[in-house]
This record gives sequence, structure tokens and C-alpha cells, in this order.
Amino acid sequence: FKGGAAIEALASVRTVAFDKTGTLTEGHPAVVEIVSFSDLTEDAILARAAAVEARSSHPLAQGIVEAAAARGLAVAKATDERNLSGRGLRALVDGVVVLVGSRRFFPDRLAPVDAALERFERAGHTIVLVGSPDGVDGAIALTDPIRHASESAVRALGGLGLRTVMLTGDNRATAERIGRAAGVTDVRAELLPEEKVAAVRALQAAMPTAMIGDGVNDAPALAAASVGIAMGAGTDAAIEAADVVLARDDLAQVPVAVRLARRTMVTIRTNIGTALFVKAAFLVLTLFGFTNLWLAVLADTGMALLVTANSLRLLHGAPPIPAPHLHDHASQPALAGAD
Repeated sequence: FKGGAAIEALASVRTVAFDKTGTLTEGHPAVVEIVSFSDLTEDAILARAAAVEARSSHPLAQGIVEAAAARGLAVAKATDERNLSGRGLRALVDGVVVLVGSRRFFPDRLAPVDAALERFERAGHTIVLVGSPDGVDGAIALTDPIRHASESAVRALGGLGLRTVMLTGDNRATAERIGRAAGVTDVRAELLPEEKVAAVRALQAAMPTAMIGDGVNDAPALAAASVGIAMGAGTDAAIEAADVVLARDDLAQVPVAVRLARRTMVTIRTNIGTALFVKAAFLVLTLFGFTNLWLAVLADTGMALLVTANSLRLLHGAPPIPAPHLHDHASQPALAGAD
């Protein structure tokens, strides 16, 4: 926790928004299929994509680079790289302009490949398109397994009275499949990074919201939330922007952190209330002449020892604090963007 303000804010959170890749999923996508829509071979498409993605830290990029290495492909060095946030990358590979990204990178050139893309999406795969300014040359399908702790963490958060939402830039079919597996019913897919920020702000307009993510593209949304929570194995940008960091990279620690924050705030209020009551009682006794040195010590040093001992209870397990009553709120509009 980056300070007491983060603990206080997490205790008041009523909605938890998750990124998908690297948060609800393992963050280690693997290439499962490559389809060519041009005269390029599958290996050539994969090699071009790997060249463009070689310096990217995104999990999808790493999956593509690893697949090219596993096939023993010769990957050229890309130059003049440009990152179009939420859409993809553009670079020169062997003097050829190569575009690697999502559907929105090729908005007017998808008619010949829609059938293949729909097949990938029905299977729950994430799709990376590879092409040029003239059109789509091929598609790479990747799959990223869900974290084993995702379902139990989401269920535990629901038990604490929290609403859960998933915000992702992936296609809707894949996002909904992951959402169902994790138990998240409010899934908002195909979001650009700036639309993730807008979605978080819209959620916050109804109730305090925590955002959990791990990537560079998640950093603005983490900063915009009441509480940003970064996965411990996430990027430096995400960890820097977050208020809470899961050092063990374990999603099961999210409900633990919420319970701890709530218990901490209850302990603080109890300590303040008890101290004020004892001080007030001592003042009344003083006015009626019933005080002595030992009562003064009890009211001062004794009270300090009491609140310290009560605070030390936080080091040990205790029953979770019941979630406060949640009122119904109007549903927020679905927005559209990228992981």
C-alpha cells in the first residue's frame, strides 16, 4: 500500500474493474494458428510480425516473438517503429511497411478475411492482423489461459459486496468467454486505452472504483481510478501509476487487501472513539474531584497501550468486516478499446 490514503480509499471501494490480459489471464499468450490471405507463407507472416513486435513488452508481442523463435525463423530488424496506442504497430521490415495490430488498424480492408476472423473469435482466440497499407496479409490467433485464481477472486469480491467489471481491448467473443469463466458478468470489450479511462471515470461517477491491471496501456486507467492496483509482475508504468501493488502477482490477494483495508478503517475508528470516550470520562471525573495520579496515567499511557494492542490485531486473522449496503445504480454505457 502506497500510504494511508490508499488503504482508506480501498476500504470505500464498491466496484472493481479488471483488465483481461495478464490480470484475469496468465499473460502468456501462445500462437495456435496462422492464416495467410496473400502470397506470403505462414512463416513469412509470423516473421514479419515478430520483427515489428520484437521490442514491445505487450504479452501478445512476446507470444509472437516466442513462436517465431520456436520455429527457428530468421527475424529481420525493424526500423522506423511507430506505436499507435490501442491499434497496433507500424514499422519498416526489409524496406517494406508492415502493420501489425487489431481490426481497427484495417477498418476498410477486412471483407475477404471476415470468415476466418469470426472463426477465431468463436473459438475464443485473440487475433493479431499482419499486413501493409494495401491490405491484410494474414492473421495470427493466440490463446491466453485464464488464471487459476481468477474465478475464486471474483467470487470472493462478490461476497464482499463488490461489483466486478472487465475492461479489455480484445474482441467481444474472447472477452465474454474469459468473463464467463472468471464469473464477471459486466464485460466491456474492444476498448482503446483512452476509452478504458473514460469507462473507469463513468463507473466512478456511480461509486468508488478500483482498477486492476498490469500493462503500459493500463497505467492511465489505474491513475484515474479511486484506487489503482497493479499486478506484481506488471510493467514499471503500471506499478508506478498504482496505489496498491500485488507483490506476489496473485489475484487472490485482491479480496485479502480489501478485507484488510476495511478492518484497518474499523480499527482506526474504534481507537479514536475509545480514546475520546476515556478522555471525556476522565475530564468529567476531574470536574467532580474524583481523579488522582493513577487515573491520569490510565487515561494517558494506558489508553496508548490499549489502542496499540487493538491495532496489533491486524497482524492476525480476523473475521471479515461485513460489506456495507449497496444501493442500486444506473448501469453505465458500454464503451469501445485495447488491452
